[in-house]
Amino acid sequence: MKKRNQIVLLVAFVLTALNVKAQQAAVMPPLVNVSGTGEVRVQPNEVVINLGVETREKTLDAARKETDKKAAAIISYLKKQGVDAKDIQTSYVTLNPIYNNGEYGRTAPDFYVAQKNMTVVIKKLNKFDELLSGLYDVGANHVGGIQFQVSDVEKYKAEARKKAVANAKQKATALTTELGAKVGRVYAINENNGSSGPRPMYKAVMMEARAMDNEGGPSIAGGEVIISSTVDVSFIIE
Repeated sequence: MKKRNQIVLLVAFVLTALNVKAQQAAVMPPLVNVSGTGEVRVQPNEVVINLGVETREKTLDAARKETDKKAAAIISYLKKQGVDAKDIQTSYVTLNPIYNNGEYGRTAPDFYVAQKNMTVVIKKLNKFDELLSGLYDVGANHVGGIQFQVSDVEKYKAEARKKAVANAKQKATALTTELGAKVGRVYAINENNGSSGPRPMYKAVMMEARAMDNEGGPSIAGGEVIISSTVDVSFIIE
């Protein structure tokens, strides 16, 4: 009986010690939590264009062959203009029968529509107008949109991140100074990837493009690309 009581007391002592240790670990130091933002604005040096060809023919085979022929001509033209094969990617292919008045129960369709789209990265922005004109000449008959981007974006991401960290430190210092305290070492830091990344800024792009077009100059304007970073930082208050 005595031995049993000793075991019970020993277990109770161990549990109490563990509980005290857990409570001590749960006590956090005084912290100041801030979010820092940083951004870098750069001129884009690449443009991504989505374009394609659409044909309508009486037979399925004729629609497919004509579309493939024009798509091949587009790819050949792009390569001759110095666009690298890795920067040309087929992104969308369709081949559909078309029935007038929605009569899908009919045996034969009125005609077939074939479409083939591709995404192209153009690295010579000053050649964009000339290149696009040539694409129309070889068979491209629709453009789905363009997007400006920066090739060495990782370098600018690192720069934006550095600015975000400096901004967080500045905020923490301002807050603690107002309270007569001092910023200590970093306790935790996290980069908010959800709000980080390049995004185009088209400030006055349409007016600028229209003005240049009237003067016989380029018909597009790249504006600026904004690369941003947000960090959440906890500093120990001393």
